[in-house]
Amino acid sequence: MGKRKITSEDLFKFKWVSSPAICPVSNRIAYVSKQVNEDKSGYDTAIRIVSSNGEQDRAWTQGSKDTSPAWSQDGTSFAFIRKDGEHNQVWMMDASGGEAYAVTKAESGVTSFALSPDGQYILYLSKVSDVAASTQEGEDVHKPGKQALVIDRLMYKSDGSGLWDGKRTHLFVHDCATGEAKALTNGNFDVTSFEWAPDSTTIAYTAKNMQDETADPDLVRTNDLFIVERTNGESRRLTDSGLSIGKPVFSHDGRTIAFQASDFSHGFASLQRLYTLTYPEGTLTCRSQHLDWQLGNNAITDMKAGEFEGPIFSKDDQSIYTLATIEGSVHIIKFGLDGTHELLTEGPQEIIQFELTTDETSIVMVKADFMQPGALFSYNLDTSTTIQLTHLNDSFLEELELSKPEIFWLETSDGWKVQGWMVPPVGMKKGRKYPTILEIHGGPHGMYASSFMHEFQLLAAQGYAVIYTNPRGGHGYGQKFVNACRGDYGGRDYQDLMEAVDYAIANFDYIDEKRIGVTGGSYGGFMTNWIVSHTDRFVAAVTQRSISNWISFYGVSDIGYYFTEDQIDGNAWADMEKLWKHSPIAYVEKINTPLLILHGEQDLRCPIEQAEQLFIALKRQGKETQFVRFPDANHNLSRSGHPELRVERLDRIVGWMNRFIPGGAV
Repeated sequence: MGKRKITSEDLFKFKWVSSPAICPVSNRIAYVSKQVNEDKSGYDTAIRIVSSNGEQDRAWTQGSKDTSPAWSQDGTSFAFIRKDGEHNQVWMMDASGGEAYAVTKAESGVTSFALSPDGQYILYLSKVSDVAASTQEGEDVHKPGKQALVIDRLMYKSDGSGLWDGKRTHLFVHDCATGEAKALTNGNFDVTSFEWAPDSTTIAYTAKNMQDETADPDLVRTNDLFIVERTNGESRRLTDSGLSIGKPVFSHDGRTIAFQASDFSHGFASLQRLYTLTYPEGTLTCRSQHLDWQLGNNAITDMKAGEFEGPIFSKDDQSIYTLATIEGSVHIIKFGLDGTHELLTEGPQEIIQFELTTDETSIVMVKADFMQPGALFSYNLDTSTTIQLTHLNDSFLEELELSKPEIFWLETSDGWKVQGWMVPPVGMKKGRKYPTILEIHGGPHGMYASSFMHEFQLLAAQGYAVIYTNPRGGHGYGQKFVNACRGDYGGRDYQDLMEAVDYAIANFDYIDEKRIGVTGGSYGGFMTNWIVSHTDRFVAAVTQRSISNWISFYGVSDIGYYFTEDQIDGNAWADMEKLWKHSPIAYVEKINTPLLILHGEQDLRCPIEQAEQLFIALKRQGKETQFVRFPDANHNLSRSGHPELRVERLDRIVGWMNRFIPGGAV
């Protein structure tokens, strides 16, 4: 049988791999497998276990909503999070298998957890009511019937979780012997990450420093590292509020804490760097200041299931492993505390997560590339050889005729280097011209990568070539590059995209320059709106979860009040002219390209009023447009939204391009 072209409904067949956890004794690897459920209404997550050589891969836990696998350090117990009912709780089972049982009974459920090194305690995050912050004195918060929602904080809503429920996320410790849990933190702040020290008594955590009771926590962009003792619950601050800090990790001897952090010197475009803090002395050192690299994973795809959390210490505590986002790929990098660094991986790929084996002979990683959306691989540090451990998508992918992207670089008219990719149409014939779609990523401080994109492969299967690129403002190319779009939305970033299209036309002879469409989401949606209001070179456009008006965005987005000030350098009352200048809707009369507007009704990041304004303005002028609203969909529709709506979104993009690009469908 010959291979077939990929379809939108193939989304239902993919399996996504994440969260590898290595047993310290047997080196067996537990991991999470995610897939669309049978009725296509959501996703199931199961924990599987695979041997260190990949020969055995089998189901491990029995739930349909199991995540976050973890082994005890002595290898006798296995813990994970299971949603069984309304909330997530920590469950445990014997490491040899058997029946699992619920351990925690957190009223609001467990967000994340960690077993203590001695196996006697479970540290976890859970939400608790902050009555003082959400009600006024004398109010009865338990009265029955309908009630008004009283709002007295700036950050009263968040995309994905909705309106603030008056609860704060705090740190709890569960005693496995007694079954009792106690709070280690409390107050008008949220704990965001945490880690045990090797002594199973000391705990590091991150939160905003709210010692100044007059400060508004919703205006504070940095946070701090704190230490709390399990025995007495006393906390003390280790940092000076100058950084935005990620997950902390202790060295094996407990004398050093490592974390990645941004110093906010360039606002939200500031690079994440690696820091260490001696404990208890508190000496802070940046370990990656000499490198113009973004640490962590900032790749944007529609196939990712897990997120990288933080760095890992070597066995001898002399080195730290982490990820680096570099020129369209994500690699593992090893920093020596002597000031050295070494890239351990190479080539076009995206490493999403990784773990070290106990003996530090191998790295187990979730890796994706152009032709597959992510599998577990083992990388031997002694021999530099890699073996694939899981094969959940292999037989399915074998059915498909996919198109391998080609990397290109261009020099812009002002001398900058910009990276891009060209995806040929499936079944391309020599000498023939093909319609082409320009894809624009969101962020803007993200990065397209040499990774698998269902959307791009679908367009290629439909007979389109696809151009995707990282204009200035994206990560992966240094601090100056990622900062360049701040205050200049629609300026040189727009020129980079236009020059990338020019370059592609000049260097890939299968592009039909008279049949080019454009699409993008979030910042990519903003840029799609900007493009069609500044040029007529595109014959069709699809704008997704977009920004059209910075003035209204300031007050309606969950991040509007600080993101607008950081990115556009103004606010809605003092800088209205500036915000209007950078708003695509200010130029709506110049839009002649047929524009499809796709937007989720529960999007609080780029609220749907942004789409409504644009649609009404276009429709009132009699322009060719259509507005599609996706019910119960937030800003992450294309990545983790309702499976059937994700498929419909893809179909509508293809359908609009086919409708307005002559000969678009093949």
